[in-house]
Amino acid sequence: MKLEVDHKSPAPANPPSFSIMRRRFQKFRRIKRGYYSFLILTGAYVLSFFLPLLINDKALVVKYQGHYYFPIAKYHSTTDFGQPGYGEPSYRDMKKKFQAEGAGNWVLMAPYHYGPMESNFDSPGSVPYPPSSKHILGSDDRGRDIFARLAYGLNVSLTFALVVTLIAEGFGTMIGALLGYYGGKVDILGLRFIEIWSSLPFLYTVIIVSSIYVPVYVSGRALLGQSSFWLLTGILVIFNWIGITYYVRGEFYREKSKDYVGAAIALGVSEPQIIFRHILPNALTPVISFAPFTIVANIVSLVALDFLGFGLPAPTPSWGELIEQGTQYLDKWWLAFSSIGILISTLLLVVFIGEAVREAFDPKEYSRLR
Repeated sequence: MKLEVDHKSPAPANPPSFSIMRRRFQKFRRIKRGYYSFLILTGAYVLSFFLPLLINDKALVVKYQGHYYFPIAKYHSTTDFGQPGYGEPSYRDMKKKFQAEGAGNWVLMAPYHYGPMESNFDSPGSVPYPPSSKHILGSDDRGRDIFARLAYGLNVSLTFALVVTLIAEGFGTMIGALLGYYGGKVDILGLRFIEIWSSLPFLYTVIIVSSIYVPVYVSGRALLGQSSFWLLTGILVIFNWIGITYYVRGEFYREKSKDYVGAAIALGVSEPQIIFRHILPNALTPVISFAPFTIVANIVSLVALDFLGFGLPAPTPSWGELIEQGTQYLDKWWLAFSSIGILISTLLLVVFIGEAVREAFDPKEYSRLR
């Protein structure tokens, strides 16, 4: 009996082999809730860097007597446009005046022409103004537009949280890597130092530093390293690096006992290369998985400090400061409702991202020992 072989049919192709990181990213994309949350939050954060072109009380372009001016980039006084008074003109009023004159002069404003630090008393009644066609989310107790302050506060909050997370997790990862790799006396002494350091009270430290530290200003701006933003960043960094250190230390203890580390040592690879080139990439799963939740904690910390009055100085756009105003004006529902609403929405998006990242980076998914 002869077996007929069909030589025309191609041999089955081997399935494509992807790296673990690529498979993790593909799984992250399949978790729609986290993936779409990532796109929404990333898009909003990138857009927040262009807010001066979208939400601002300054004119983008002014044409006056045949000349073009760009107040968004350079200060101009009222005399530059033939207007009475002193200081910077009200570009909204100047736009109406130029339109009424019809002399070829014009003003191009941002789509939403109210700034985050501009006090407006252009509505009937007393501040805080309720939501209206002028101020879609109302104004605070100083007449500042809430929508503008919330939008700029998004950039401040996310930038603060990202900077603190990157620095703290980077420093904690480095310390955990050294403790886990060297072990012995280095590990024992390092853990005792971490235990002593973690016993420092966070809130008391913030209060003490805020009360004795005064930033040095030159020409209206704080010197490099003197601003309250970097002061708060430094305070949170010195407390937030501790948590991730334990996870990275445990990962290094587990990884350094594997065969590829022994092979690298036998080949004479230097210790820094073994730590940062061979072991560290395999020990980053907890760092990446906990990063979104660390961002949530840092946003909440900034809002809480601003609420208590120990955060960023006025008139910095702040969600916590708006929530604090809401506790003072309980009958002005829009103050607390808008600020708490955007805070909850942002934290919810970050939590969805964190859940998706944690599931995509689950080590059991790619383990050979299942």
